Amino acid sequence: MQQERVSAAAAPAAPTRKPRRRWLVELAVFVLALIAIQWWQSWNVPDGPAPAIEAPFADGRHGSLDEWRGAYPGQPVAVYFWADWCSICKAQQRSVESLRADWPVLTVAMQSGDAPAVAKVLRERGLDWPTAIDADGRITSGYGLRGVPAIVVIDGEGRVRSVSVGFTTELGMRLRLWWAGLA
Repeated sequence: MQQERVSAAAAPAAPTRKPRRRWLVELAVFVLALIAIQWWQSWNVPDGPAPAIEAPFADGRHGSLDEWRGAYPGQPVAVYFWADWCSICKAQQRSVESLRADWPVLTVAMQSGDAPAVAKVLRERGLDWPTAIDADGRITSGYGLRGVPAIVVIDGEGRVRSVSVGFTTELGMRLRLWWAGLA
């Protein structure tokens, strides 16, 4: 009996493919969970024409999304929702700044104070963004968004084409705008 235990312990284990299969299953579950969360966070966003934005801007003037879009006729534009207290928004701001070099981006500061407070944050961070002030969250709610950061891509005809809530890579933002320009 002693001899049987030793030989069984000394036998090499047969290689299995289960770790790879398990890893692929876990990856698929993770990707599906991300897609489900993204869908849940943006399912309230209205289809069709982009909701109006009428608000004070950080530079002290009062404006609207339609007026701002008028400077970019027929072009897709992005509306980027952020907050001064949002750490993910802060981590993503350089990507938004880079995106602005090639695409029109209007930003909306959600629940970040009044125009002077938001202008101060923009100055401190070295950002020269056209920024609508959404002090009470009504604009963000009107877009059906449940959190920030969020990017809404509007095509050249003023229709919502894409929505992303949470961290979005710069490449992801660029591809969404590019795709909206093809439609």
